[in-house]
Amino acid sequence: MYKKILILFLFLGPELVMAQSSSSLLDSVRFYRGEAQKGSYSLNEQIKHVQKAIAFSRQYNKDSTLLKSRRLLATLYLQKRDVDTLLKINRDNLALANKINDSVAVGYISNVLGWCHSSKVKSDSAYYYYYNASKVFSNLNMEQNYAEALLNMANIQFEEKDYLGAESNAIRSVRLFQKFPKTEYNLDALWSIYNLLGILSDALGLYDNAIEYHEKALTYSDQIEDHSLYTLYSKSNIALIYKEQEKYKEAIQIYKELFEKEEELLKDLSNYALILSDYAFIKHLSGDFSDKEIKTMLSKSYKISDSIQDGFSIMTVSLNASEYYLDKKQKDSALLFANRAYTLAKETNSNDVTLKSLLLKSKIESPEKAKEYLKSYVAINDSLQDKERAIRNKFARIEFETDNLKERNKQIARERMWLIVLSASLVFTLILLYIIISQRAKNKELQLVQQQQEANEEIYNLMLSQQDKIDEARVIEKKRISEELHDGILGRLFGTRLSLDSLNMVSTDEAITNRSKYIEELKNIEHDIRKVSHELNTDFVSGSSFYNIIKSLVETQCVAYGLEFDLKNDDSIDWDNVSNKTKIHYYRILQESLQNIYKHANATKVEISFKQKNNVICLQVSDNGSGFDVSRARKGIGLKNIASRVTEIDGKLTIESNQENRTTITVSVPV
Repeated sequence: MYKKILILFLFLGPELVMAQSSSSLLDSVRFYRGEAQKGSYSLNEQIKHVQKAIAFSRQYNKDSTLLKSRRLLATLYLQKRDVDTLLKINRDNLALANKINDSVAVGYISNVLGWCHSSKVKSDSAYYYYYNASKVFSNLNMEQNYAEALLNMANIQFEEKDYLGAESNAIRSVRLFQKFPKTEYNLDALWSIYNLLGILSDALGLYDNAIEYHEKALTYSDQIEDHSLYTLYSKSNIALIYKEQEKYKEAIQIYKELFEKEEELLKDLSNYALILSDYAFIKHLSGDFSDKEIKTMLSKSYKISDSIQDGFSIMTVSLNASEYYLDKKQKDSALLFANRAYTLAKETNSNDVTLKSLLLKSKIESPEKAKEYLKSYVAINDSLQDKERAIRNKFARIEFETDNLKERNKQIARERMWLIVLSASLVFTLILLYIIISQRAKNKELQLVQQQQEANEEIYNLMLSQQDKIDEARVIEKKRISEELHDGILGRLFGTRLSLDSLNMVSTDEAITNRSKYIEELKNIEHDIRKVSHELNTDFVSGSSFYNIIKSLVETQCVAYGLEFDLKNDDSIDWDNVSNKTKIHYYRILQESLQNIYKHANATKVEISFKQKNNVICLQVSDNGSGFDVSRARKGIGLKNIASRVTEIDGKLTIESNQENRTTITVSVPV
């Protein structure tokens, strides 16, 4: 299955991957994570698998899934001990964990970052991350992890000589570990803590406390299956404390017990050389042993440490040898070992050894040189004290600033929450006010529209009433003229025709011809007058009042706009049976259309037609001007008004246009 997925990924490319469903992507993530955790692969192969899991996690687009894959990658680099890469990965992981508020992940990642910085001997950064991890674990009641973080912090503080701070964190840690089950891991931790407390008490001059802590450490190491090294370290530390108390017999007794199992000591040559050197020097201090025996032991310890090139054991053995030879007034040998210790101390930045070497050299060399050594000793010692004080202050400041930062972040979060609430309330209030104001404006607009509608109705009724009066006056006038023609002129012409007809009795050819012409002409006049009289007496404008109004509108506006027009009316439309509301809307729609053509179309001609089909009256307005893209254009007020009017009369509006020329508006309204 792995080969199939790999082939698809390489040959079909990212297109196929992007097409995968979320479920398929998650399956791929899980598959490659599983491959990355198989011990049958090398570390590099496991890393390649988890990198593929990360790639699929990015496509799955869920931060928690991505973080889990990236943390697996960090674990592999931790196994590889690639500290620089691990630092980079875990910095990104920490940012992602904070983003999704995964507190557990924040704690674990901070703990690993602390280890990384500790490995690079960056004590302040290491302490910062361990402190953050301890706070997270404490808040989550993850006591085991909390106790481990405290122990790590105590070890860093001890290395930087913040003995009181180290003691405080070590005691907090041991109280937690004492509650846990007595596993090998927890017993080892308890021994480490009590051993650290013993060393701290020794450094603070609390020798009885130091011995008590080391003896307590032994009670836990005795419960560990392979406890020989634990016993060795604890007992040798107790012997050194007896040395500082000048209890040489007690110290020698411990060393005798240790060297009864010399084969155990030889498992760690570095530690063997140290213990042998300390044993030899304590024998010297006790005054109960021969110089030959002591020199043999010192020589052996130096050869062992030199053969394994262990700098720390070489420096310690050299200091013991230098002090021994100084006591024996053998200054050349004393200076040789003092210089050896001093040179290595400078190379390895071992400040304690540097100070001890300078002090020894000041006792060995001439007074002039001794002053220089003492001067250097004082300068370095003062510098170290300042540095130690600064480090202690820095640890305290890290805790203080970290706690303050967290409190500040909490405060900022609270302030942000209140700001969001207030902003939301303000926005809600503004929206509410906007709705109220908008609703009032709409109500006013509706009232105005209603008033305008009523005014339009009234205007139209007045127009119809005026048109009716005009038509009535026109009919009366026609009738009067008809009666006048019929009763007046036609009567006189009829009389004339009779007179001429009587004169037709004259028998001359010329008279007959002339009279016939006059009579025929009079007949024609009579016929024409009857025809005019009949047409004048007919109500040929019946039902055409609205059309006349429309015609008047079109003529007036087209002349004003400089447009040619072609107006057509379907004679089958009975406008008298059309509601006034519909006619008013048709009037306004046509009026608005002509205005739009004038303002926007740059047209020279407009065609207007009214047609009726299947009880639907269609108004069509077309122009020869520049058109527009109907799908993209935003509707202006004019088109919105037209659409609104069409909706009010249950009609249908169609707009056809293109950007090159011609726009056609069709309004269809059922009668």
